[in-house]
Amino acid sequence: MRYLNTDHSLGAMVRLPLTAAQLEAGRRLGVRLRAARADRDLTETAVAAGISPETLRKIETGRLPTPAFGTIVSLCAVLDIPLEELADAWRSTSLAESA
Repeated sequence: MRYLNTDHSLGAMVRLPLTAAQLEAGRRLGVRLRAARADRDLTETAVAAGISPETLRKIETGRLPTPAFGTIVSLCAVLDIPLEELADAWRSTSLAESA
């Protein structure tokens, strides 16, 4: 016997495009991470955080403005920066208003 799913809430999730404020927050996050990395090697930093060098490059340049929370936690540990510092880099009045 087959069951037909008529509950549309179980369908594919569609992610809304990021707002300009969210994109800007991602850029600020990337700038802060790049500054924290300073002269450390990108590849070594990425591997120590458990991510690919390309992922770290995308985060630092703002091309990946909303990285996973676990990624940020790992980068904080590797770069020895408080999570709150990156949260502050992310926050802005305009972002809070758009949420």
